[in-house]
Amino acid sequence: MEKVQQVYISQFPEYEGKEVLLKGWVANRRTTKNVVFVVFRDGTGFTQLVIDKQLAGEEAYKEADKLGLETAIEVKGKVVRDERQIGGFEVHVSEFKVIGESEDYPIAKKEHGIDFLLDHRHLWLRHRRPWATMRIRNEVVFAIHKFFQERGFLQLDAPIFTANACEGTTTLFETDFFGQPAYLSQSGQLYGEAMALACNKIYVFGPTFRAEKSKTRRHLAEFWMVEPEMAFYDLDMTMDLMEEFIKYLISQVLKNRQFELSLLERNTTILESSASKPYPRITYDEAVEIIKGTRKVNGRSSLDVLKEDLAKTQEEIKKLEAEEKSLEKQLGTPGLGEKKKARLQGQLGKVRERLHKLRERAKNIPLWIEQAENFPYGEDFGGAHETVLTRLFDTPIMVYKWPREIKAFYMKPFEDDPNFVKGVDMLAPEGYGEIIGGGERETDLNALLDQIKKHHLPEEAFQWYLDLRRYGSVPHSGFGLGLERFIAWMGGLHHVREAIPFPRYYGRLTP
Repeated sequence: MEKVQQVYISQFPEYEGKEVLLKGWVANRRTTKNVVFVVFRDGTGFTQLVIDKQLAGEEAYKEADKLGLETAIEVKGKVVRDERQIGGFEVHVSEFKVIGESEDYPIAKKEHGIDFLLDHRHLWLRHRRPWATMRIRNEVVFAIHKFFQERGFLQLDAPIFTANACEGTTTLFETDFFGQPAYLSQSGQLYGEAMALACNKIYVFGPTFRAEKSKTRRHLAEFWMVEPEMAFYDLDMTMDLMEEFIKYLISQVLKNRQFELSLLERNTTILESSASKPYPRITYDEAVEIIKGTRKVNGRSSLDVLKEDLAKTQEEIKKLEAEEKSLEKQLGTPGLGEKKKARLQGQLGKVRERLHKLRERAKNIPLWIEQAENFPYGEDFGGAHETVLTRLFDTPIMVYKWPREIKAFYMKPFEDDPNFVKGVDMLAPEGYGEIIGGGERETDLNALLDQIKKHHLPEEAFQWYLDLRRYGSVPHSGFGLGLERFIAWMGGLHHVREAIPFPRYYGRLTP
């Protein structure tokens, strides 16, 4: 090939009308009588390659027609603007060569089950939805660091091997640490408190582990948490920071990742309102009344709205079932061309995917209503309760003043109402539930010691933590954001396992 400058797809606006060199992979291929169309990816984006007999030659056309999915190729061609194409450009190819062959690529154009795709996660990451999700994840991670660094926080690390529990002993992964029992960290928070009393404002950002035998859409055994801790902060200051933080992250994703959100077909209406509107702050007692339908928000009852949702869902299911039958009938037409067949199969796949989600929702809504009506006061909220509670809001909400019995041992009680603690959970709308948990920490040595005993935790393992109250204890507070839950909400993803490159949860240890 004649030497031309190598560029990336993300740089195309700078190279419109110019000859460029591209290196990447074949994501899809379609052949007509005189042209081979290739969907090409290079890691920074996707574009269409046009390999025309007249421009590239007969031999190149024949070679292009043999390209297997995920074959690595090097391409020379001109960047041409075409708003109809993905990314708004296409490349008219004059030369190309194969760098790495790919035969019988296992992830075909047909539909695959989620288990098959997760078994091939190392390859599935190359496809559009995972690719877009990972770029949104990177944007969020970068924004997290930028937010805290610009506000004078130090990023410090907590150990992954610990001798004590943070969130309760039932979900600890136990390991052997040179003959001594140790546990994988559930949270960096306790160590974050020590670092905050040394450096004032810090944040811990790293992996955490929960040994929960759960396969729900909200749970992973290994996930990432960002946990700021602030000396001399109270609950109100913490809630202010939480709201500012989440609005900042959302605004950065909306500003810089519109293309990726479009690939995920994400409706951004609620994200846009969540980036600007104030977040409601309600007490646990008020939240329970909303869940049970006895307190209205803007004149609406949560249970009445859910019943309306069910009727709309059932109506949409009927329409899509009719569309499914129509597409199946069209696909059965004799002599159907390959191009039209592929288009109809794509439409049918989307209809079936949407139907699956709607049927699941139609099955769940009556269960949510039943669980909401029968919610026992004093219990923690489950996924169904959070879904019902947030249905009336178009932004995250903050629920604070929780019953002491259901929160962690280190939570500080209200001085005028010691049965409740100064804890807060931020719940995302659209059924995504808790994305942040936090609050003020107990500062009194004896009160903290009593709670450790009450929770049947080993006192010896917490002596270092108790020292923080013995030597210069001050009011302090913090919170933890579950990275994957937040990314799932940003991308409108069904399951948090889609929000991490290689998910680990009950039953999934590979690849």
